[in-house]
Amino acid sequence: MRYWRLFFAAATLLVVSCSKNESAVATAETPSPSVSAKPGWLTNYEQAQKEAQANHKLLLMDFTGSDWCGWCIMLDKEVFSKPEFKEYASKNLVLLELDFPRMKPMPPETAAQNQRLLLKYGVQGFPTVVVFDSSGKPLGALGYQQGGPQAFIAQLEKLRSKG
Repeated sequence: MRYWRLFFAAATLLVVSCSKNESAVATAETPSPSVSAKPGWLTNYEQAQKEAQANHKLLLMDFTGSDWCGWCIMLDKEVFSKPEFKEYASKNLVLLELDFPRMKPMPPETAAQNQRLLLKYGVQGFPTVVVFDSSGKPLGALGYQQGGPQAFIAQLEKLRSKG
């Protein structure tokens, strides 16, 4: 009987901790200041599309769980925060962060936009990086990979050459 109680307690904790709806409800009910993306990243899809088109750059959409997803945190630490990637991005990319945090509050309109895009592009897990050419044509998707900014930039260049 004691083992069953432990099992059910662990199962309940797991369900609660993995629930997206819990954070979405808390977010929608709690007015909060807007959650800002990393420096150099946009959070508005329409703005990012317009900027990519106007500047003839690729649009990189990062679907992330910035405060709970281990692979997302590693991608940010090992690639997105490195000077080599930042330099490449400033010349070639418009960066859009589509975050699905569990602990940080999100403005309801941002959370709704991110959820719409998640469904539209069939994102199944985090991190998922979807890349588009400047006209909005999808070029492909990436996730976490080892090798730091050099390996990630090489994959972006392969996608660019497809377009």
